[in-house]
Amino acid sequence: MPVTIGTSGWQYRDWRGVLYPEGLAQRRWLGRYVEAFATCENNSAFYRLPSRETFASWRAQLPGDFTMAVKTSRFLTHIKRLRDAEEPVQRFLDAAAGLGDRLGPVLVQLPPTMDADPARLDACLALFPDHVRVAVEFRHDSWWTDDVRAILTAHGAALCWADVRGRPRSPLWRTAAWAYLRMHQGMACPRPHYGDQAMRTWVRRLCGTWPENADVYVYFNNDPGGAAVRNAVRFAELTRAHGRVCTRTPRLGD
Repeated sequence: MPVTIGTSGWQYRDWRGVLYPEGLAQRRWLGRYVEAFATCENNSAFYRLPSRETFASWRAQLPGDFTMAVKTSRFLTHIKRLRDAEEPVQRFLDAAAGLGDRLGPVLVQLPPTMDADPARLDACLALFPDHVRVAVEFRHDSWWTDDVRAILTAHGAALCWADVRGRPRSPLWRTAAWAYLRMHQGMACPRPHYGDQAMRTWVRRLCGTWPENADVYVYFNNDPGGAAVRNAVRFAELTRAHGRVCTRTPRLGD
């Protein structure tokens, strides 16, 4: 399977002149994005869950080989903090169903102030149907326990590997047959770009942990100044140099 590489979102004004030609209307940005990449992580759903109709309108613009990962609503993770998760999970699934077969992994990102509650995590993950892939991004060190790892593994949920400032923000557990990596903030100039050394290290980690037939998703979240687009393109080049196949990336000008 190819390594699937994209960015976290697509609606960034400072991507003009990087991915979007000057003068291209914003309503046409998604159309340009899907020509350039085969996946995107939809972060906007975290702040305000779109309607099923909105998801369906996006699906109508996505080619058959495109997958859209979706971040769950902050109502589930930051307000409810996984308590009484039945209604928010179902509401999210009902809306995201508008993507149909273009729905990729679902990202559950927990707040940095939420310490470990394995029982609450277990109950929440049990609400997602088997055909929906779930990645969990923890941001409090209390989650790094054998119990939490076992819960993720039992549900086939991926521990979201995350990089901040060139360093892993979590243990590099493999808890699922597929991988999910988020690149938040690099240290190269101009910041928040990633340099080749940091990206090569992540390529080696991914390729050393998951075989060629595994689905691997990589999203760059360092959007200022077009860094995410440029880094996604370069990450694909480095991955190909390592002998792996990648999904499409755009050709960028100097």
